Amino acid sequence: MQRRRFLQGLSAAGVLYSLGLAGCALPRTQGSYLIGGGLSGQGRFVVQSMTLDGQLRYRFALPARGHGMAVHPSRPLAVCHGRRPGTFISLFNHHSGKQLHTRPADQNRHYYGHGVFSGDGRLLYTTEGVDRSSEGIIGVYELEQERLTKVAEYSGFGIGPHEVRLMPGGRELVIGVGGVHTRGREPLNLETMRPSLSYIDATTGELTERVGLPDRHLSIRHLAVSTDGQVYCGQQYRGSPDDYPPLVASHRRGQPLTRLGGGALQWARFNHYIASIAVTDSLVAATSPVGNCYGLWRRDDGELIHIKPLPDASGASALGQQVWLGSGQGSLRHITASPAGIHEGTIYSAHQWDNHWALIDPHSPPRMKTTTHTTSFSSRCTML
Repeated sequence: MQRRRFLQGLSAAGVLYSLGLAGCALPRTQGSYLIGGGLSGQGRFVVQSMTLDGQLRYRFALPARGHGMAVHPSRPLAVCHGRRPGTFISLFNHHSGKQLHTRPADQNRHYYGHGVFSGDGRLLYTTEGVDRSSEGIIGVYELEQERLTKVAEYSGFGIGPHEVRLMPGGRELVIGVGGVHTRGREPLNLETMRPSLSYIDATTGELTERVGLPDRHLSIRHLAVSTDGQVYCGQQYRGSPDDYPPLVASHRRGQPLTRLGGGALQWARFNHYIASIAVTDSLVAATSPVGNCYGLWRRDDGELIHIKPLPDASGASALGQQVWLGSGQGSLRHITASPAGIHEGTIYSAHQWDNHWALIDPHSPPRMKTTTHTTSFSSRCTML
């Protein structure tokens, strides 16, 4: 797939205004800000940070296109992962925008674009692949003195992993395994691909559960995890272009994957592609940059609420009961569910976003957990 072209920024740079329901004020988000990959006006790939009213806080250049953001649970640190086949991960201070350490991929390895910190913040887990086989690897990195050092690798859960998330409690990781063997970005095994949602022990790398969908052409990629441990996964369909299967499913441990609601014509709006997912207590949101739209579903029954246009729809994050969606065109869409209904508004800026972002709330308590990492590794783990 060719690099997605970002849509041009609005000509009225810096002009901000809100659309949506009359009388719908901007949610209370004082001091919160976004971090994510983007494209500068000079055509350079960057990490950028923006307040929720559209003001740019900082921007710094990347060696190549960035993708997912991993945010430290208690310190103002984050890691930007290179887009697959990624060649770097970059550690930075997300409050000041200071770059701290950019680490290249190991020889015969590439990054798939996502990672997550352990609950205590001492380790970073990233999705990686072996160049010649696309064998899935979880790289385990120790954070020390603002540098990342690889200390172990987990394997044995499939090929082509993409997003990884930490489950509540911090003892397990859940991985969206796409199942696609690629050369660069060219797929080589579409007839034999085996995607899955895989759970592994965060300490040993042992595979604890693996589930899949009936259609093997539904490549499982992007994830969101609720506070009560329900996992939502977004798919990219690699089958017949005339088929439009559901592209978002939910999962609870020990149960089968359950597809979210919507008919074939509604799923066709997403053009076979889900980019980012966000979840609150009551809503699930998913974006599609190639479909230029996003969808909202009710969490309690999985039914579709609506699908709405959003040019180059990209990042999705939740802050309390609010969902924030981004666009390669520069807009920020905010959505709040209340007993009176769904309230939506849009803020426009001249700053273009890539597929993923993270929302930083400086008022939330630290997410520190007592996760520990031992050296009692299994055969699925390679110590470095």
